Amino acid sequence: MASGGTPAPGALLCALLWAVATAGDDPGGSPLPGAFGRVYRGTVNINAERVYAFAYSSEPGQVDAVRVYVNSSSENLQYPVLFVVRQQKGVLSWQVPLIFRGLYQRTYNYQEVSRTLCPSEPTPEMGPSDQIIFVDVASMAPFDIAYELLVTRLKNFQLETNKAFNFTASPSQPQYFLYKFPQDVDSVIIKVVSDAVYPCSVVSVQDIVCPVYDLDHNVEFNGVYQSMTKQAAITVQRKDFPGEQFFVVFVIKPEDYACGGSVPSSIHGNVNRTWNLQRTKTLQVMIVPSIKKSVYVQAMFFSFLSFLSFYLGSVVVAFVHYIRVRRKASAGRLSPEDGSGIMASSHPITASTPEGSSYGAIDESSSSGGHQLSSPERGPPAGSDTDSSVEEESDFDTMPEIESDKNVIRTKVFLYLSDLSRKDRRIVSKKYKIYFWNIITIAVFYALPVIQLVITYQTVVNVTGNQDICYYNFLCAHPLGVLSAFNNILSNVGHMLLGFLFLLIVLRRDILHRRAMEIKDVYTLDYGIPKHFGLFYAMGIALMMEGVLSACYHVCPNYSNFQFDTSFMYMIAGLCMLKLYQTRHPDINASAYSAYASFAVVICLAVLGVVFGKNDMWFWVIFSMIHVLASLALSTQIYYMGRFKIDLGIFRRAAMVLYTDCIQQCSRPMYMDRMVLLIVGNLVNWSFAIFGLLYRPRDFASYILGIFICNLLLYLAFYIIMKLRSSEKLLPIPMFCIMATAVVWAAALYFFFQNLSSWEVKFPFYCPSVHLSSSFLPVVCFTQKILWGRVLGCLWRAERV
Repeated sequence: MASGGTPAPGALLCALLWAVATAGDDPGGSPLPGAFGRVYRGTVNINAERVYAFAYSSEPGQVDAVRVYVNSSSENLQYPVLFVVRQQKGVLSWQVPLIFRGLYQRTYNYQEVSRTLCPSEPTPEMGPSDQIIFVDVASMAPFDIAYELLVTRLKNFQLETNKAFNFTASPSQPQYFLYKFPQDVDSVIIKVVSDAVYPCSVVSVQDIVCPVYDLDHNVEFNGVYQSMTKQAAITVQRKDFPGEQFFVVFVIKPEDYACGGSVPSSIHGNVNRTWNLQRTKTLQVMIVPSIKKSVYVQAMFFSFLSFLSFYLGSVVVAFVHYIRVRRKASAGRLSPEDGSGIMASSHPITASTPEGSSYGAIDESSSSGGHQLSSPERGPPAGSDTDSSVEEESDFDTMPEIESDKNVIRTKVFLYLSDLSRKDRRIVSKKYKIYFWNIITIAVFYALPVIQLVITYQTVVNVTGNQDICYYNFLCAHPLGVLSAFNNILSNVGHMLLGFLFLLIVLRRDILHRRAMEIKDVYTLDYGIPKHFGLFYAMGIALMMEGVLSACYHVCPNYSNFQFDTSFMYMIAGLCMLKLYQTRHPDINASAYSAYASFAVVICLAVLGVVFGKNDMWFWVIFSMIHVLASLALSTQIYYMGRFKIDLGIFRRAAMVLYTDCIQQCSRPMYMDRMVLLIVGNLVNWSFAIFGLLYRPRDFASYILGIFICNLLLYLAFYIIMKLRSSEKLLPIPMFCIMATAVVWAAALYFFFQNLSSWEVKFPFYCPSVHLSSSFLPVVCFTQKILWGRVLGCLWRAERV
């Protein structure tokens, strides 16, 4: 007897055991004292049940967990064996066979079941605390049913930081463990790995509440959870758990369809089967501290500093250019390129241009406005030689009406830039400004529903705890506030900042160009390629919107909203191609309405491809036909400079052209350079179509993007080659931008093909990154985001030359 009249703990334990041994004389028998680690065998029926009492003592501050293992050889579902475990503050019950239901109401029966009891709370008492557990075994069967019972105390119930722990689990034998936050840790990452992809499993984090939901049908009732094949990762913050501790629960699903697997053929139908041994999975769990708040601040500071350095560099370049122009102006040595800052070529192409190589050349006898540039006071430069094609056509072009005829001008063998820039500058500029205003309208109407949708997604994730809704790479996802992956959103700041910088640069050049036009600068009016900035403004808005929509997509990336991340990528690539074509073909470039309508068709096809492009052959046949026909139609427009009508009679006219030029007489193509480009372009696009038919890539959105990128690079290469063939120079700054673009593209593509996370390679309702996770690579956040900015910068420099 302890001082103060308090009975000793040992005396209390003896009293509990004596009470169990001398309990009432009910027909089912009195409770039997049980020992941990001993197997008890017996039989039960409607007239006989068994009650076992297990007593133990726990030390102060210690969390003790008990695991109960039961087994019964009976498969009779009409008379299962019932197990009821009574604790001080709770009751846990189940039956054997334990029944799990799968897809289409399939049932799976398990004769072996083991459950971990809700652990007793640590007591602040100075001495040990005595506990008792009752296990009732009963059945309503009119005959005897055998059973086995084993109760053990868990020695490794509490997980430790930075220490791996291995264990096994099955659908009827789930596991869960306790973790307490250390004093200096505010956030941890739970890392779970397994060597086997299947069986499908679920990792759940639950608050310290009894009962613990550790079965397939109730694991989703509490906390946060995600499905797992080979890897899983859940970030847990101290602020979400007032008790600074939580349970990590591991549940094995009876079927693999939730993880993208198929139902085994041996269990098709509604036949009840025992399916336990094949569903055991070995897991390893390790809890490591997550990054601290200071790392968030450093990452944001580094991100903004990196991109703001581009702003600083632009300001420095503009200031140096301003000082250089002022000095040359004061010295009277102002060159054409320095006068307004918008010159692309200081002199028209002269005799140095090879005959027939008039790509973008300016005829000294015509201007973009259709009037004569040369006059008696300002004739052609000495030593200039007129192209033979112009001399031949002079015999026929005697009337102004004939000279203005589009069919005559645009079907000449040797075209000059002046032939394709005859419309009034103001009218053409207004035409291209429509690109800018239309893309703003599209962006507003497209972005607002997207923002509303992703906010709803994030709210559902936070409320339900279902992390399978969003397909993150959870090993790289770092939450902040209500956002589950703040770093994925932060990485898109480059799109917006560089896009805004691009708009500022375009605005500056537009202002300089307007000033030069107002003072009637001769080099601005009569030299270089026509300046129209509407497409540049549209490209800048598209780059910024790509950042906004990519950030929206990364709020909750999943199967249904992947097109948010790719829609403006298609538009950027398309606008880049249109801008390259517009530099030398300003009069015949596509209008904003037709261009955006084409982008809308592409986005619709991308959405259909995401839905039907995985297994439906009919979709790939239709898409390949559309792809090939669109390539042929666009090739016809480019080859004939828009003078080949696309209507119901296009096929008949195309057949006649093929018959007369290729079959009846095999003549040399009239426009050899264009023909080479179009042949190569069609071969590339047909190769894409054949590849899609044969392999049917699962990532249809990236497949479409690859088509756009390849066509953009192909036309950019053709543009550069034609400049070189026309004896035009490549200036050092454009060459530097092209090389920098190539380096950034190579780095970005390398990281893109690492497949750190990709929703399309797996399945809905599952986070595929848990299978493809890797360590966090900060450089990925920046390299890929600079990509489009470099592309637009390269095209800007290409436009200058």
